[in-house]
Amino acid sequence: MKSSAGGMQLTALDPASYRHMPWKNGGGVTIDIAAAMLPGFAPGSWEGIVWRFSRTAIVTPGAFSDLSGYDRQLVLVSGEGLVLGTPVGEIDVRQPFRPVRFAGETSIVSRIEAGPVEVVNLIGDRSRVAIDLSCPLSGATHACPAGIHIVYAATDSCELAINDKAREISAGHAMRIDAGESFAVASRLGTVIVASVIPVVRTSG
Repeated sequence: MKSSAGGMQLTALDPASYRHMPWKNGGGVTIDIAAAMLPGFAPGSWEGIVWRFSRTAIVTPGAFSDLSGYDRQLVLVSGEGLVLGTPVGEIDVRQPFRPVRFAGETSIVSRIEAGPVEVVNLIGDRSRVAIDLSCPLSGATHACPAGIHIVYAATDSCELAINDKAREISAGHAMRIDAGESFAVASRLGTVIVASVIPVVRTSG
């Protein structure tokens, strides 16, 4: 369902429409919540991705897929004890709702210290978009620039306000916001995940 308000188009995203796809390296399954592809590439393909917002379970430790040319952000939403090993040290993802950022070409092997976990991922072709992942807690306000934003209730239903207009998102559901100007998301109840995708302005010369 779509609606428009104040220079924004809002589209409800229902879990029934999410796409289940194998990881690029075949080690698991990704649940695509929202994505954009280059023309001529099939949705869900690992070729032609401009950006992708997804959720995945990590049930066994192992190597991450090589996503050279992409920026990645990841946040733990279920479980605890996730650590990402890289050639230059560890990335600590033990605490939920604390996003981490790394380059897609970074060699990463996951370690899980307390059983299976679930994470939410945002990837973006850095030549085309800049990405940001944030998790405003109840009572916090997050400023969003013009661009595409996905607001996701990862664990529980959330109450929020978009430019002071009250909204509610059921657990597991999301809302896509296509905004031609900046706006604010105020979290009133629960912790939402806000994924932002901003087109890169290309200059000539």
